[in-house]
Amino acid sequence: MGNVTFSSPLMPKDLTVYAVAGDTHTLLKVAKQHKIPLPFECEDGECGSCVIEVQELSDKPFMAQSLTEKERATLLAAGKLTKAQIEDAVVNDRPPPFRLACQFIVRHEDILVKFSGEPGVV
Repeated sequence: MGNVTFSSPLMPKDLTVYAVAGDTHTLLKVAKQHKIPLPFECEDGECGSCVIEVQELSDKPFMAQSLTEKERATLLAAGKLTKAQIEDAVVNDRPPPFRLACQFIVRHEDILVKFSGEPGVV
C-alpha cells in the first residue's frame, strides 16, 4: 500500500491517492481511475507519451520494479535516460528517475509523480 502524489501544471494542486501495492495495476491505470490528466497514447511502452518523473517520499528503500525492455528502449531513444543510468538501474537495482506510467507498477512505497501534461515531456 502506498500513497502516490501526482503533481502537474495541469492540476490546480497536487493530488495524493492511495494505491494498493502489488495489485499489478500500472501507475497509468491508477491515474485513470482517479481522473488524473496524465497523457498517454499506446499504453504499451512504445510511444513514450506517458513519461513521468518518480521521486521516493519516505526513508524506506525504493522498491520499484525493474525497467521493462520496452521502457529501456523508449526512454533511451527519447533521451530521458542514458545508457549509464540504465546500466546502473540493472546492475545496482536502482530505479532511474524517469519511467513510463504504463509500465510502472506501484509497490509499498510513497512516491511523488511529476508530469508536464504534454505527451512525452516531463
